[in-house]
Amino acid sequence: MKHHSSPFAVWRLVPVFAVWQLASGCASMAPPAVAPAPARRPAVDSLALAAESLAAAQPAPPAADTATPPSGPVPALGTLTLRREAAQLVMPWIPGDYWASDAAAMDSARRLAVDGVGGFIVSTAASPYDVAEKLNALQRAARIPLLIGSDLEAGLSSRVRGGTAFPGNMALGATDRELDAYEVGRVAALEGRAIGIQLDFAPVVDVNNDPQNPIINVRSFGESPQRVAALAGAFIRGLREHGMLSTAKHFPGHGDTGTDSHIALAVVPGDRARLDSVELVPFRAAIAAGTDAVMAGHLAVPGLAGPRAPPASLSPVVLDTLLRDSLGFRGLVVTDALNMGAIVSRYGAAQASVMALEAGADILLMPANADATIDAVVDAVSRGEVTRARLDSSVARILAVKARIGLFARRLVNVDRIASTVGTAANLALAQDISQRSLVLVKDSLGLVPLPAARRHRVLLLAYGDENSGNVGGVFAAAVRSAFDTLRSFRLWPASGPASFDSVRAAAAGAGAVLFLAASRPTAWHPEAVSLPPGVAALVNGLAAGTPVIAVSLGSPYVLAEIPQVEAFVAAWSDTDPVEFALARALLGLAPITGRLPVSLPPAVPAGTGVQRPGPAAAGAAAPPPGGP
Repeated sequence: MKHHSSPFAVWRLVPVFAVWQLASGCASMAPPAVAPAPARRPAVDSLALAAESLAAAQPAPPAADTATPPSGPVPALGTLTLRREAAQLVMPWIPGDYWASDAAAMDSARRLAVDGVGGFIVSTAASPYDVAEKLNALQRAARIPLLIGSDLEAGLSSRVRGGTAFPGNMALGATDRELDAYEVGRVAALEGRAIGIQLDFAPVVDVNNDPQNPIINVRSFGESPQRVAALAGAFIRGLREHGMLSTAKHFPGHGDTGTDSHIALAVVPGDRARLDSVELVPFRAAIAAGTDAVMAGHLAVPGLAGPRAPPASLSPVVLDTLLRDSLGFRGLVVTDALNMGAIVSRYGAAQASVMALEAGADILLMPANADATIDAVVDAVSRGEVTRARLDSSVARILAVKARIGLFARRLVNVDRIASTVGTAANLALAQDISQRSLVLVKDSLGLVPLPAARRHRVLLLAYGDENSGNVGGVFAAAVRSAFDTLRSFRLWPASGPASFDSVRAAAAGAGAVLFLAASRPTAWHPEAVSLPPGVAALVNGLAAGTPVIAVSLGSPYVLAEIPQVEAFVAAWSDTDPVEFALARALLGLAPITGRLPVSLPPAVPAGTGVQRPGPAAAGAAAPPPGGP
């Protein structure tokens, strides 16, 4: 999962910082007024009501759209050819960035829409306008409205530039407020629907109880099944009550694995009793909250299906017996991406698609070749390997969901409404508030947080991240620079080596403090990305031997085990602009630090740890007493 911060966020945030200082005399920011989440899901279909409300709020499409034929009634299964039914199961990937109308890639996507694919999954760093215009064009081409999905795990900014940037699930675990999870779901729904997305492949409801997990990590709400369940349920209600379909993933639980299933097959340990007490707790809560879809992970579960168990996404024991029969789920079953290594290397894309359909999946997500997948399903039904009734049941569920979400009434979005919905001041203020309250001071043995005036004379800032975190530390540096006599910054990369490290050591000589910001987070296909390179970790540990170091994780909190010599450690969860700005306020004593860890950190930091700092501290005030776990 990648987070894309808005390039415009810096100038929008810094004036807000000044306003807070002037209005409150450096007091901590009060949370914005938000509507409270209902205690329980109403008996009526809140998703359908929200879809009707969204449709009513949309003005008539602009003139260019009025030539589009009306979508018409939901087609009866008997009126669709076998190939069109098979195509409805398929959801290929497209980027959301700009394509000219006659671009080869646009022609290919338009042909798939005309041929009847059920929808697309969109993922990109493009602007909301580019995404909306592209999706409108594809919707016009499709005979049956398209269901558009995206992984908006931390809000729209997870996949679209300019969306509101929330700090992610584990940050919500650190605030431990169900209202926060509800509000993130609400904003994700409104912003996503505004640009033409109807299905959020979120929330992640995996219980992250393996610190070595390279792909879930901060995407999880935490390690407590009960708290993950509560926060996931609130997130789902926020989505559904504002018109967005939700997806609980990765069934039956990807948290207790040490393998990235993008690369190889992950194995979930334990028997059915263990699953019932840990992994399945959040899924039951998600189903009770009304989740519209469940994504099946590419995970082997030998405790359920035997030692030669196929991935859950291809297993009738997992999808049919466990999910449908035992848990009573009646919504859409979605495979995880079918181009992932755990599938392609073992079965091939075409065979895996047929196996997934046989096992009980409804949506075949991101196959390596959409046409080949459709051909494989048609051939399997034609020769009797898969019954037509099995195919019909999945197509019926897909068409029913499209009808319930309002796609047969209106499939296009009005781009004129995007600017009044996406990335608004109210949404940014909410993201800033949650980011501030999610910060966790894990340890502070020398009382360095907030940074005492005596240590602000010469400060060294080290920012580490890969190419996906190009501006890591940028917003933070801009916000703190005027508070220090001098601030010298270095940018470290995974490829940084001895020459860079020598420069850092020379600059650290005589420094009042070193601030180390690390954006190490789960990244598909790169399991090493959740850790620090050994050379960088050795550098930081070495600096801590002679200079006070405040280390901040803008990603995985588990990196603390790699830099145990640092005197202070802050878990900040992501490198979004609001998080970096919140961090600046906290380290300057302008905001309290109130978060608590939703996970335990090796070797001996328990969940619930959080050194509390009341803030704000007056400039030049004495250092607070040391604290730590």
